[in-house]
Amino acid sequence: MEYNQQVKNRLRRIEGQLKGVLSMMEQEKDCRDVVTQLSAARSAIDRTMGVIVSSNLEQCVRESLQQGEPTAGLVQEAVQLLVKSR
Repeated sequence: MEYNQQVKNRLRRIEGQLKGVLSMMEQEKDCRDVVTQLSAARSAIDRTMGVIVSSNLEQCVRESLQQGEPTAGLVQEAVQLLVKSR
């Protein structure tokens, strides 16, 4: 699967958030602030996983339809990926 620039940009922002968290830890910032930033990074990761799964699902369904294959299993697999990630 190809990953578009939007997904890569999301991951770069997350990388920046995590570097910021490390910097906060090195500066011995309050734990509440660190946890808040970690929570924001986790939410961003969750949203990025959703984008990746939905994009992949769309591509897989399109390919299956073109090849005349059933698509029901693809949807179930995508849902399981999202559930497993939580």
